[in-house]
Amino acid sequence: MKIVAILFGIALIILVLWEGFETIILPRRVTRRFRLTRLFYRSSWRPWVKMTTAFIPVRRRESWLSYFGPLSLLLLLSIWAIVLITGFALIHWALGSAVLSMDGSTGFLTDLYLSGTTFFTLGLGDVLPRDSSARLLVVIESGMGFAFLALVIGYLPALNQSFARREVSISLLDARAGSPPTASEMLRRHSHERGIEALQQLLHEWERWSAELLEGHLSYPVLAYFRSQHDNQSWLSALTAILDTCSLIMAGLEGACDRQAELTFAMARHAVIDLSLVFRPDHPGARIDRLPPETLVELRLLLAVSGHHLRQGDPLDQKLGNLRLQYEPCVHALAVYFQLSLPPWIAEQGWVDNWRGSYWEQPGKGGKAVFQARTEHF
Repeated sequence: MKIVAILFGIALIILVLWEGFETIILPRRVTRRFRLTRLFYRSSWRPWVKMTTAFIPVRRRESWLSYFGPLSLLLLLSIWAIVLITGFALIHWALGSAVLSMDGSTGFLTDLYLSGTTFFTLGLGDVLPRDSSARLLVVIESGMGFAFLALVIGYLPALNQSFARREVSISLLDARAGSPPTASEMLRRHSHERGIEALQQLLHEWERWSAELLEGHLSYPVLAYFRSQHDNQSWLSALTAILDTCSLIMAGLEGACDRQAELTFAMARHAVIDLSLVFRPDHPGARIDRLPPETLVELRLLLAVSGHHLRQGDPLDQKLGNLRLQYEPCVHALAVYFQLSLPPWIAEQGWVDNWRGSYWEQPGKGGKAVFQARTEHF
């Protein structure tokens, strides 16, 4: 029984150390099928979504979904600490509970208390190791406690910096493509003089953003659960809007930056495909066509009014459909999994960009402003 306890304790310690190495230190995607971290997120995210959908009002669901990312990270770190403490306590118990306590108590609970105070380096002194093997375990566990604290201190700032870099570009897209961003608005707002050069520069920046998104979410998968500041923005909707825009340009938008659109499309699709492999969302089944024929006709007219000419004919429609098939199934599956909305191809009528919104939308009686909170804004 004691041999089994030692082996089980060692296995728990190795499991947590390896999981921490792969999650925090290793800067690449892990292809191993069984991972404690992946199991934790897949088994906790879906119940959180079901609980939010069942008990939280619609206007507050987005806020509750946004709590999951930070809370899950804290809970995961706590689970790692508890498992490490339990593993060392099992080894102490299997070695005969070689401890000296002030009240004379012994047993697994005393070993668990010694392990906890050692891991968190409390140094209370009410329970002490009394032989060389117990002292060695205490030294090893206290070193792991310091290393665990150092990793957490270094991991959280890196995670926040990666999140901030992701969100800066999404916020900049607000004035360039609307809220939420759409392909029609992105092209329409670049119909001014030298607009094509500006659009080319924008697509170049989003090619790099897509690469940074991919690397950041592969290194820190928990980032995908961190949601944007505004309810009508997300990393997935921004990525989808960029793919939509590139698809229109590649399909037959005259006078546009075809080569840059191809490069941005390739990088953005690469990000979508790899993230689908990491999170393995369920197939969404039957999905709504985001660009039915009547919407394509409306889109073509809208672009014509703004000075863009989108070629017509079956070859163009077929090419656009083939391009959409390369990414739309994946973004639909990711949207269902993360409970995020995909942007339309054409912006809704009367929508106000986030940067234009305020608490005082309309004048009230007597010239006083009416206080109106925009729930989709904050």
